Amino acid sequence: MPYYRVVGEIPRKRHVQFRRPDGGLYAEELMGEEGFSSDSSLLYHRHAPTAITKSESVEDASSDGADLAPNHPLQPRAYRTQDLPESGDLVLGRQALFGNGDVRVSFVAAGGGPSELYRNSVGAEVVYVQTGRARVETTYGVLDAGVGDYVVIPTGAIHRWVPDGPVKALVIEARGHIRPPKRYLSQFGQFLEHAPYSERDLRGPVEPLLVDGGEVPVLVRTRGGLSRLTYLRHPFDVVGWDGYLYPYVLNIDDFEPIVKRTHAPPPVHQTFEGPGFVICSFCPRPLDFHEEAVPIPYNHHNVDSDEMMFYVDGDYSARKGSGIGIGSISLHPSGFTHGPQPGAVEAAIEAAQQGRDTSTEKAVMIDTFRPLRLGAAARRCEDPEYAWTWARATG
Repeated sequence: MPYYRVVGEIPRKRHVQFRRPDGGLYAEELMGEEGFSSDSSLLYHRHAPTAITKSESVEDASSDGADLAPNHPLQPRAYRTQDLPESGDLVLGRQALFGNGDVRVSFVAAGGGPSELYRNSVGAEVVYVQTGRARVETTYGVLDAGVGDYVVIPTGAIHRWVPDGPVKALVIEARGHIRPPKRYLSQFGQFLEHAPYSERDLRGPVEPLLVDGGEVPVLVRTRGGLSRLTYLRHPFDVVGWDGYLYPYVLNIDDFEPIVKRTHAPPPVHQTFEGPGFVICSFCPRPLDFHEEAVPIPYNHHNVDSDEMMFYVDGDYSARKGSGIGIGSISLHPSGFTHGPQPGAVEAAIEAAQQGRDTSTEKAVMIDTFRPLRLGAAARRCEDPEYAWTWARATG
């Protein structure tokens, strides 16, 4: 995390005696990245966070990783997540859409039941809430999440999802850490003035979450698979913590679009970065204002990336006539030049001439630097006609 936070009770100095009211010592737990060389937080537990009584293997029905298939024959593709069925809770109900060695992208249509306690020790997660609301309970405290929220869960944070009714979400699971882009931060970690969001836009836990109980199971994902560890005491027993590493929420409406006189490329929309991929937010914004601007994306071929776009609100004019709607996903792979649908450029210029000066679209984009393979859920909801829409409209 880019800034320091304190929640609950902590001692004045680190690694000194900190005693409970009964005279016993609180148990320290340092959650740290990159072998004590990067961000960390120091948590104070009522009980030892190391005491487990059981470990068992769990069949990972939520992972279609072994079933990922190459995008072959190569073609642009589109998918209708709105056609995917209700799939369980927000952890085990994830339906794999795409993946590679750096990231897995899933969709979940949760029916409203809580998840088990969960720890992803493979990497950080970003969960974009498309519809519904949920309470995210963590060892650091509680986060409330709703429509348009990016919920960022750092590697190793124990948490569970408690929805308030049905929730639909896009889940991005990294094999490593997810952070704000380096170019938005000073050398000391403060957001710079040119960044499209700041510390004030980030919502973190504000007080401890204390839960009593014993013999509590926690699902743990590692690169070896999914296990269930039974803890002697409930892990939500942290009376206080401080540091730079913790879960937080950023709403897409708090992302401030960067605009210029002519069309700006996708890096201006970047929101987070992970190992081998970036996450971008396309938000309503003033259209390009040069007197001869073409206020719509140009044809482009990012030779190093696959581009996945999740359309969540508004009217994405560049895809008009393609069958793309709210809840759709497009996948434009490296090896294919993509751009506006036929007629979209002329329509955008005409609309600007008639006084339209703002866009309405809202979308979440993921660019990966290794090809995305296709999961079973993607194959179940694919629009088989999308790849030919440019040719049919032109011809």
